[in-house]
Amino acid sequence: MNEVTFAALRPLVLDIALALGALMIFCMDLAIPPGRKRALGALTGALLFSLLAASFFVDTSGSALYGAYQGGPWALFFKRLAFLAGGLFAVGTIDHVDRHFSERQGEFYSLTLATILGMTILPGARDLILLVVCFELMGIPLSILASFAKTEDKVGPGRHAAEAGMKLYLVSAASTAITLYGLSLVYGMTATTKIEAIASAPRTALLAVGVLLTLAGMSFKIGAVPFHMWIPDTYQGAPTPFVAFLSVAPKATGFAALCVLFLRAFRGHRADGWFPLLLVIVVVSILLGNLMALPQKDLKRLLGYSGIAQVGYMLMALLTGSEYGTSMLLFYVAGYIATNMGAFFVLEAVSVGKSGVGLEDVDGLARRSPRMALALLLFLLSLAGIPFVVGFWAKLYVFMAVYEAGHGWLVLFGALMAIVALFYYLQIARAAYMNPPRTTEPLVVDRSLEVAVFLCLLLVVVMGAYPGPFLNAAMAASKAFFFG
Repeated sequence: MNEVTFAALRPLVLDIALALGALMIFCMDLAIPPGRKRALGALTGALLFSLLAASFFVDTSGSALYGAYQGGPWALFFKRLAFLAGGLFAVGTIDHVDRHFSERQGEFYSLTLATILGMTILPGARDLILLVVCFELMGIPLSILASFAKTEDKVGPGRHAAEAGMKLYLVSAASTAITLYGLSLVYGMTATTKIEAIASAPRTALLAVGVLLTLAGMSFKIGAVPFHMWIPDTYQGAPTPFVAFLSVAPKATGFAALCVLFLRAFRGHRADGWFPLLLVIVVVSILLGNLMALPQKDLKRLLGYSGIAQVGYMLMALLTGSEYGTSMLLFYVAGYIATNMGAFFVLEAVSVGKSGVGLEDVDGLARRSPRMALALLLFLLSLAGIPFVVGFWAKLYVFMAVYEAGHGWLVLFGALMAIVALFYYLQIARAAYMNPPRTTEPLVVDRSLEVAVFLCLLLVVVMGAYPGPFLNAAMAASKAFFFG
């Protein structure tokens, strides 16, 4: 009989603490009387930032769950990203949640922690079953969170949020079905769900079909073509602070899963299998994302299409299949989390509770709130890849990795599309600094939102000014992934 010891659970100690924290928030929600539940958001943020700090001191190496989970620098890197994104989200939504659905704060933050739990376990998965379970643990609460809106709002943002949640759920279900069908073919051809065993299995035509179906389904998780259709509508209809989280955290976890599947389990199918399809996805995602963003007037839709293009750049790094390219992917993902979340938090500040945020909403922002205008400008410059914020280094290092892999034409294509992206990013900055404001009243920003914007801005600037420590962490994680 196998005994469960602390040593056996050590790789999952942070995940166990997170699960206990989610249970604590849920129980506290039942005990705290109505009208006094605002503290739940602060407690959730404190929990996540505490786990982030603890991750630098806790040893999570080794395997657990009978080899289905592998701890170490790779899994730890993504845990930190999940804790960071979740902490920023919890802090940035304290006032929003308290104002719009004060009696459902326990549900909101418990679902958030459940989502983050799936994100923290998935990168260490070394078994297809655990991988799928983590995706569902992450995906189902996300669909519910997308539907959150004011209870009394039956026509405006409330209806839009319900539609956004339904679209997210339906497309998620379809992509999961495709992924599961692909993985079932993989299991049928290999007779195993273990990642390492699949990697050493003989290559067959039916196994290749399973690999391609898995890639098609996984493109939903990261918001790439062809499962990108849900992004603009969901981003526009869902609550803006939630979109800040939705736009980055699932993508980070999705890229971790892509690396596990396609750089380990399916690495033997690279040349004649998934590489050509992934190359098409990269080119079309960058091209379609940038071209569709150009005419957008709703800024949440614009950033949605922009995110599709950003995913294309991240996939460029995955195309290399190398340790260096993977480390640059990790650095890009880390910078993107801070940048994109910060941009959406600023949009929440100027939207005044609306589901959509038009270009006219940022008119004259520099006069109404110079701090928010400066933050928005730096976030936009980072997304565009302008020196010397984190987005510049992220794109530069990815381009270097792709060029070293022998795909110089792809670097040229990516650079040209980055110039196209400048047009729609700078039109937002122009509206904020050059257009006259619609009102002369100063912009009043929630304190919790200001804190979240400041933290995102701090990360963007520090990672841009001193990228070295973050690059070293990404390289250590990538090295452990390939050689650990």
